[in-house]
Amino acid sequence: MKKKILVIGFVWPEPKSSAAGSRMLQLVAQFQKQGYDITFASAAKTSNNTFDLSSINVATQPILLNDSSFDVFIKDLNPEAVLFDRFMTEEQYGWRVAEQCPDALRLLDTEDFHGLRKAREVALKQNESVSISHLQNEITKREIASIYRCDLSLMISEAEIEILTEHFKIDKSLLYYLPFLLEPIEQDAINKLPTFEARQYFITIGNFLHAPNYDAVLYLKQTIWPLIRKQLPKVELHIYGAYESQKVTQLNNKKEGFLIKGFAEDVNEVMENAKVCLASLRFGAGLKGKLADAMQNGTPTVMTNIAAEGLFGDLEANGFIEDQPEAFAEKAVLLYNATNIWKQKQQNGFDILKQRFNRLDFETEFAAHINGLSANLKSHREQNFIGQLLMHQTMQSTKYMSKWIAAKNG
Repeated sequence: MKKKILVIGFVWPEPKSSAAGSRMLQLVAQFQKQGYDITFASAAKTSNNTFDLSSINVATQPILLNDSSFDVFIKDLNPEAVLFDRFMTEEQYGWRVAEQCPDALRLLDTEDFHGLRKAREVALKQNESVSISHLQNEITKREIASIYRCDLSLMISEAEIEILTEHFKIDKSLLYYLPFLLEPIEQDAINKLPTFEARQYFITIGNFLHAPNYDAVLYLKQTIWPLIRKQLPKVELHIYGAYESQKVTQLNNKKEGFLIKGFAEDVNEVMENAKVCLASLRFGAGLKGKLADAMQNGTPTVMTNIAAEGLFGDLEANGFIEDQPEAFAEKAVLLYNATNIWKQKQQNGFDILKQRFNRLDFETEFAAHINGLSANLKSHREQNFIGQLLMHQTMQSTKYMSKWIAAKNG
């Protein structure tokens, strides 16, 4: 009998729209390699960009919020493990999983540390540096409670593990570092990429529903791009992203070379033809999928410290990291003009992918960790007393709220 894992998605995966969608498919591949049959369930609606999970042998199941039909479904499925995609799904379904399948391993994929992103957003609006009081926001409290209720949380960034262990004193045994899991790039593929001379525009990309991405585009438009255009009056910036709204479309300005291109059907095609990628994020968390895409397509990047966080370890960046708009623009112009610097930064990107995000370097250890946890689940849970505390009925407001909604709907 094959082992079963249930993945509960906050949304259905959309790898062409967001890094979160690609991340989910990387995790699905990992669990398939570990011999699991996978069922993906979500209460969200599908869209035109939803990935066809049946094409990779993943069963799908629409589920309802605040409804006991989920209890029947999961009891019948009886999985060995359940993966919650973001803390919000754990809040909704975690207690039901614990009641119906108490021995199932409960895993949380944080995607990124939402509380950190919120802290940075609030600090930016208040024009302050991020402090511990910003960090101790409502979202952080909910997310950390979720981390404690689960047996293991998958973290995409070492920087976030550091914040959770240092500031919030979370035991390392509850966190597991699993960054982007990318295919190694072959030299043949590198040789086929367009050359410096063949590339001709700046690019930025990101799902517009994601607040940090919209803010970054606005920041480019109002502050950084005019500085770049002053020095390169003919150059264009191509802005790609899913779910552009009216407020995004109206930023398009041909005269300024600021072109809103909308959804990219093939991110590799638009990225490999760009000379320089701009990642002007002023808040956010996790790892930035757009920067992995840029490195895979040999496109050097100018980025803020927020954009660069967790990516490079001790290695040289695939471009320049600048937070001041003048310095950011200056480095963008330099990368656009200087072949030798550009080539060196491109090579840095290939080195980073090889040394930090090669999926082959993570698979065996991750599989062993999951197996070990499954085999020693009882003692692992005994070490996590705060988790037991939060599963105690006096702490379960979300459960009783949900039961009340279900009763009211009934």
